[in-house]
Amino acid sequence: MSAEQLFSFIIIGAIAGAAAGNLMRGRDYGLLGNILVGIVGAVIGVVLFDVLNINMPDIATISLGDILVAIVGAVIFILIASLAVGRRGRRR
Repeated sequence: MSAEQLFSFIIIGAIAGAAAGNLMRGRDYGLLGNILVGIVGAVIGVVLFDVLNINMPDIATISLGDILVAIVGAVIFILIASLAVGRRGRRR
């Protein structure tokens, strides 16, 4: 992975994490939290779009398509994480 790709992942992660946090909870997770949620979301989104056979452009540069894929994945990640935390909270 080149430095440009790493920088793109960080920028896309920050944007996607903030957007997904605002969509799902009405707030963001701070800069580092947004980046982590966005990067995990990008991975989930890429896998999901690949399984659904939806072609996406290369992630070497920042594009609207990459950000949308990461946002979709981050929303799914936040939803799954909130369900897991909610279930653990109910057991006690």
